[in-house]
Amino acid sequence: MDKAIKSANEAAERIIEWGEEHQFETCFERAERLKPCPIGETGACCKHCHMGPCRLVGKNAEEEARGVCGASLPTVAARNMVRMIAAGTAAHSDHARDMAMILLAVAEGETKDFQIKDVKKLYRVADILGIEFEGRAVNDVARDVALKFLEDFGRQKGELNYVKRAPRKTQERWRRWGIVPRGIDREVVEAMHRTSIGVDHDPDHLLTHGLRVALADGWGGCMISTDISDILFGTPQPVRAEGSFGIFKEDEVNLVVHGHEPSLAEMIVDVVNEPEIVEYAKSKGAKGINLGGMCCTANEVLMRHGIPTAGGFTNQELGIMTGLVDLITVDVQCIMPAITELSKRFHTKVVTTSEKAMIPGAVHIEYDEHRAKEVARKIVRMAIDNFPNRKVTGSHITQTYPLIGGFSHEYIEYMQGGRWRGSFRPLNDAIMAGRIRGVVGLAGCDNPRFPSTGVHRFLATELIKNDVLIVSTGCGSAACGLAGYLTPEMALEHAGPGLREVCEAIGIPPILHVGACVDNSRILTIATAMAHEGGLSDEIGNMPAVGIAPEWMSEKAIAIGAYFAASGVPVIFGGTSPVGASKEVTRIMTEVWFERFRGALHFEPDPEKILAMTYDYIDKARERLKLRKYEPGKFGAERVLMDMAARRKLEKVANTAHAGLGGINESEG
Repeated sequence: MDKAIKSANEAAERIIEWGEEHQFETCFERAERLKPCPIGETGACCKHCHMGPCRLVGKNAEEEARGVCGASLPTVAARNMVRMIAAGTAAHSDHARDMAMILLAVAEGETKDFQIKDVKKLYRVADILGIEFEGRAVNDVARDVALKFLEDFGRQKGELNYVKRAPRKTQERWRRWGIVPRGIDREVVEAMHRTSIGVDHDPDHLLTHGLRVALADGWGGCMISTDISDILFGTPQPVRAEGSFGIFKEDEVNLVVHGHEPSLAEMIVDVVNEPEIVEYAKSKGAKGINLGGMCCTANEVLMRHGIPTAGGFTNQELGIMTGLVDLITVDVQCIMPAITELSKRFHTKVVTTSEKAMIPGAVHIEYDEHRAKEVARKIVRMAIDNFPNRKVTGSHITQTYPLIGGFSHEYIEYMQGGRWRGSFRPLNDAIMAGRIRGVVGLAGCDNPRFPSTGVHRFLATELIKNDVLIVSTGCGSAACGLAGYLTPEMALEHAGPGLREVCEAIGIPPILHVGACVDNSRILTIATAMAHEGGLSDEIGNMPAVGIAPEWMSEKAIAIGAYFAASGVPVIFGGTSPVGASKEVTRIMTEVWFERFRGALHFEPDPEKILAMTYDYIDKARERLKLRKYEPGKFGAERVLMDMAARRKLEKVANTAHAGLGGINESEG
């Protein structure tokens, strides 16, 4: 890759160049100017007490270096890693707690602006949780579900409710090594205790608890949040949308929702279409109101409503620099405080909405789910009022890319067989026959210390060329979408012959957008369904699957990587290792974790080596499962893949039979 390029996205690079010409500083310039601390970058710095910070460096630091208290380098590196996992878990799970509280408020009639949109998903979740739902009022079921979820935060003994969703063999591994989470809050608090001065000093013991904390995130916070969002706002189905900076319109009010909590964004989606609000916008000289998304809130409203996205983490400053954003509303996580200072040089209003997060220089309008639409209308009106104030011409970009997002677990199951015969059998068969070499979860942030989104694009292109199906989330999805990679046509142009046949038969892109960063939990449930389907591994471990976070930067990404590793998926992070100073910690996270859980956590700065490691893990998994050796264009015997027309015909027959039987239960059909 060209080192001079700061972003692999052409539109982003044009705005960056324009900004440099006009003396606008962004994260890209700051990343060049501020070099990482070489000691802290590799986990060799301990600042957990005021005797330090202690720098554990030297020729034989692994064996000889000690902090003032005597802590070794492996101990310090392990503690640093566990604290990152705890912070990431706290972020996702605090989000989940808020979602559970909204569900409870809806169930108890305390808020009238939200309704339960997917009753079927509510009943599915209730069944998993062991809650009776037949013949009961919907809100009564929702109340029990919300309360059951809230138990997962404060539980002191026992196991998280959703542990039972994992394959039995995966659960057995967790219990054997003592990493089944009890309560989410308990595991986070215990992690902070264990990593404080004078407590746990055994690197393996520390990292084992780190995995327990991470599982509380993946099978707790993330999974809870995803399921509640589906219940309240609807389970996603594929929807067409657009991406890039060209989504902003010169003759309309441009309002951007940015952050991670979807409830306010859902209300704004409703409010911008209210006739009186639209008329108010016209009274200010605008033709209408144009809503766009940024970061993971963008993914939430994209996959449910087709709202266009301006991209991921590194695009937030660049969006303002188009000069067309009238207001950007932010809540929590991945918000750059730099946007408030930058906005002063344009006309953009920055509005913070969470009681947990304020930014100097921003307007604060606190969100309250009990008067959600009232808050949403106030924000939208503020954006409209600001429309006439545009004064600085920014870097106008007109190009957009079409994309398709919204592949939930439920839809992936449906698309392989229809409503009555949905399953994961066609996917398993395609993997066994060698049409699909394996599956990669391409996730994680985009990072200004790389040519931003460039590693995502490189890996995506090479993986699908070699018949690897990709599921993407978060900013990884944005990186693929803004490159034009999230369309079925992409399969025809770039996918290998086996993957292309599968995509053509089902009618899907070779890269499936499955949601926001919390929706990595969908990948866990998909892998579980594949294990239950049979024919591959009977656990998540040993699947021909790998997770990749090519340009990670946040603690949330570390928590996600750790819960995938604990669940049995090898994970590769791009860039340098935050614990690279310790060979022992690196060995534990790669060799020891793989031996115990069939998952691992690697850090690799070279994209070519990431690719090679990915193929190696996938091909060795195929070999262990005694599957046909992958050879491009050569496929073994398999069930016939039905195309969309054949599946619709089969579904029509099933519907007719269902009607003739008087409407039997779906699970019996």
